[in-house]
Amino acid sequence: MNETTATPKVGMGALFQNRFIRTILLSVFFLQIGIWVRNYSILLYVIEKTNENPVAVSLISVAEFAPIFLFSFIGGTFADRWRPKRTMVWCDLLSAVSVFAVLLTLLLGSWKVIFFATLVSSILSQFSQPSGMKLFKLHVPAELVQMGMSMYQTVFALFMILGPIIGTFIYQHFGIMAAIGVMGVAFLLSAGILSLLPPDREAEEVKVKTTLMQEMKDGFRYVLGSKPLSLLGGCFAAAGLAIGLTQPLGVFLITERLGLPKEQLQWLMAAFGIGMILGGGLTISMSKKIMPQVLLAMGLAASAIGFIGMGMSKVLWLTLAAQFFSGLFMPCIHIGINTMILQNTEEAFIGRVNGILNPLFMGAMVITMSVAGWMKTHVSIILIYQVAALLLFVGVATLLPLMKKREVKQEIRGEI
Repeated sequence: MNETTATPKVGMGALFQNRFIRTILLSVFFLQIGIWVRNYSILLYVIEKTNENPVAVSLISVAEFAPIFLFSFIGGTFADRWRPKRTMVWCDLLSAVSVFAVLLTLLLGSWKVIFFATLVSSILSQFSQPSGMKLFKLHVPAELVQMGMSMYQTVFALFMILGPIIGTFIYQHFGIMAAIGVMGVAFLLSAGILSLLPPDREAEEVKVKTTLMQEMKDGFRYVLGSKPLSLLGGCFAAAGLAIGLTQPLGVFLITERLGLPKEQLQWLMAAFGIGMILGGGLTISMSKKIMPQVLLAMGLAASAIGFIGMGMSKVLWLTLAAQFFSGLFMPCIHIGINTMILQNTEEAFIGRVNGILNPLFMGAMVITMSVAGWMKTHVSIILIYQVAALLLFVGVATLLPLMKKREVKQEIRGEI
């Protein structure tokens, strides 16, 4: 299935000639509309209903990310068992069904059911995301992987700008019911586009049948036996602790540090997105010359500097500049992580490797996210952002053993 040639052409033309790339980018476009409308409409709705209660605001993020910690490994294991295209289509369809169920319940009952939409969507993504990585490995030639990941991240970057604006606009002008309807339609469109992907390959029947528990144990052994993946896990945990502290508190940078209305949060995200778009172009050129673990370390260090700047700033332009700087290097993080996983993982283990590493990140993030609201009521937001920056530098430190020996490891692995 891999469309490799003896002398492959690496360029945008070759990238967009790949049917999988074209289809997955269009699917992600509609999926991001649904996700961002969900994120912002629910955030603004809960803020309005609870009179800006920081604990309630942080619980939105817990509802989004806690299922990732609980279901990621199970989802990754099943993703290695199931057909990836079918899995992704069904996950989007079930997300749409859950959203419409929430809409019906909202018409009849309590507003707190709004958390259910986030919860179900988050659980299903744990089955869909590793399946997407598996399809990437199957359908994208090795020489196009980093460029494909860069384009993938560019779509995310565009929605860092457009997403908050679309979500805020729909909620403010049409209300929560219309916002939920848009979510459901977006998930349905994503599922329809994914159905255009090439058919799943029939599994070869030479495999020895194993139990789910045995496959889980094999996944842990695989990660622990790989130094790059083990160190990447430590990096994930440190970064998760840092992000969890700041994820629920961005709105308070706007309302408290800058004294602006909560709706202005969308411009903070827009600055981050503009940085990501520009950074994506820079990362495409850098990724050909720089090892993925170096890209990842650069991105984490830049985010740490951005956190320090955002926490200390009391003027809008400086806060926006810090967000822009963090966004500029964010593609380094995403592309570095995904490339490290794809380069160091066999196709049969991609789901389980994702399912082990993601809970390290998300579990750590949920821990600090759960206490972020409480910390906000007891300590300065400046201190919280500085602690987050320190944790990111710890993440950089975990990657240092990989900086010099990577090329040798690649040669050894190629000979095995």
